[in-house]
Amino acid sequence: MNKVGFFRSIQLKFIIIYILLLILAVQVIGSFFTDRLEENLMDTFKNSVTERVEMLSYNLEQAFIRDRSEEDNSLEQEIRAIIDDVNTENVATTIYVYDRHARILGTNQIDEQEEVGKKSTDINVQNTILFEQSQKDTYFDRQTDSRVHVHVEPLIGNEGTAVGAIQFTASLEQVYDQIEGINNIFLQGSVLAISISAILGILVARTITKPIKEMREQALIMSNGDFTQKLDVYGRDEIGQLAETFNDLNSRLKHSYATIEEERRKLSSVLSYMSDGVIATDQTGAVTLMNDAAARMIGSNPDDMIGDDIIDVLNLEEKIVDISKLPDSGSMIIDFSDEETPFIIRANFSTVVDEEEEVTGFITVISDVTEQEKMEQERRDFVSNVSHELRTPLTTMKSYLEALSDGAWENKEIAPRFLEVTQKETDRMIRMVNDLLQLSKMDSDELPMHKERTEFMNYVHQVLDRYEMNLPETITLERHIPKGKSFVWMDKDKLTQVFDNIITNAFKYSPEGGKVRVNLDVRRHMVIVSIQDEGMGIPYDKLDKIFERFYRADRARNRKLGGTGLGLAITKELVEAHHGKIWAQSKEGRGTTILFTLPLMGSKRGRGK
Repeated sequence: MNKVGFFRSIQLKFIIIYILLLILAVQVIGSFFTDRLEENLMDTFKNSVTERVEMLSYNLEQAFIRDRSEEDNSLEQEIRAIIDDVNTENVATTIYVYDRHARILGTNQIDEQEEVGKKSTDINVQNTILFEQSQKDTYFDRQTDSRVHVHVEPLIGNEGTAVGAIQFTASLEQVYDQIEGINNIFLQGSVLAISISAILGILVARTITKPIKEMREQALIMSNGDFTQKLDVYGRDEIGQLAETFNDLNSRLKHSYATIEEERRKLSSVLSYMSDGVIATDQTGAVTLMNDAAARMIGSNPDDMIGDDIIDVLNLEEKIVDISKLPDSGSMIIDFSDEETPFIIRANFSTVVDEEEEVTGFITVISDVTEQEKMEQERRDFVSNVSHELRTPLTTMKSYLEALSDGAWENKEIAPRFLEVTQKETDRMIRMVNDLLQLSKMDSDELPMHKERTEFMNYVHQVLDRYEMNLPETITLERHIPKGKSFVWMDKDKLTQVFDNIITNAFKYSPEGGKVRVNLDVRRHMVIVSIQDEGMGIPYDKLDKIFERFYRADRARNRKLGGTGLGLAITKELVEAHHGKIWAQSKEGRGTTILFTLPLMGSKRGRGK
């Protein structure tokens, strides 16, 4: 057992804490005392200035309103006499008297007598005369390198209006010098008190740390499995009670060890006979435990898997690369099938946290769901077959109604319109079935993808050229495509369908005279395509829903225009099949912008199927 040095001991920590608490208390008291002292001194100083200003204001107001004969002194002489009578030794620094036009009539500063007669540009003086209200301000005067307090008081005449003003400027340095002197005295007393407290802290800390050292020694002995020794109890305080607890702990640990070992054997038996596989990992994803059922499903020896990464064990490299994301995935289907035998497992992930909510590991439960997935596949195939079978009778109905619209119906005014609507609905249902078939193939990963290296700028020009040839007269198509070449790994037919779905929607919802803008923005690893219309827009709370199947932001208008509600859902599936993302931006009444990204060659991409 290594001896703990003084500078690493709890004794030093007690002393430091004791001194820090004392310093904190002294600082709090000192801050409060200094703050209140400064506040009181400043209030006293400002009140003194105010009293002097009020006295001067009264005398000056009498001078302004007094009637003078030729033998009497002039106003300027009388103002000079009033100012000279003021004792400014301790308070005032400068006194100025102004008339109602802010012209200087007198000052107590001998070296500034040449300023008499000049007009002042001081904003406080002008505001005082204009609004007939006193102005007070405290600031740092850079000319005198001191803090000053300025009080400007209006001089009121017989008619109740301002006939002038007095400006009283006083230095605050004397107040701050007093505060600094008091702070120095307080600092010296604080240093003396802290020094004495440090000596007392050392003596008090020793009485506390001695039994703690003995407990440390006893804890090390207990960690080696020796529970025979007992601690000496020195008192009935908290440390004495802790020593008694240590002694009681000796008798309990043997029983605890036996209980833990029994529970471990039970857990081992449960894991061994479970039909589902269980894999435990640490917080980094390294396997720490695997039962026999999991080993049989994966086809590996459980002892050989200890220490391997769970992502490698479950072949999740292409699905997830961060172990911390596994619990967020909830349930995941993993295909372990080979050419001869289908084998699919479902993995459920959960985290193991301690009492501080810190992640300490992960638990993965895997089960064989091959039969369930086979039944789900059969269900999807059934829906696909039913949709395919519905196409033939719908086509026959369309042909039958076309024959009726040629004149077979007796009422030749109502029948054609009715049949025309019926025909359009039939066409829409056929398109819906076709879209359902395509989505069904996407769900079952049966939609063929024939990807190739494609120069994207030239491809987009070709797509837009096709629209320019059949563009409605009331719509303008603008393209903003940068120069240069950018290559994308893509299926041209599928991407053409993406452009068709988005641009067709833009044409449908654009008003007469509107514009449809196609913009391309090439970034470092991707290209961003945006298609903007000037239509009615989509509410903000519905933007995330427009890519859902059968969702229509405006159902009545969408049906009128012949939409199936599946176009954008197909578009989203196709973009994601190219490892891109698609989203919408819109404001009601300002149009809608559909944006999607595609990775450029060299970025992460899949292979065509």
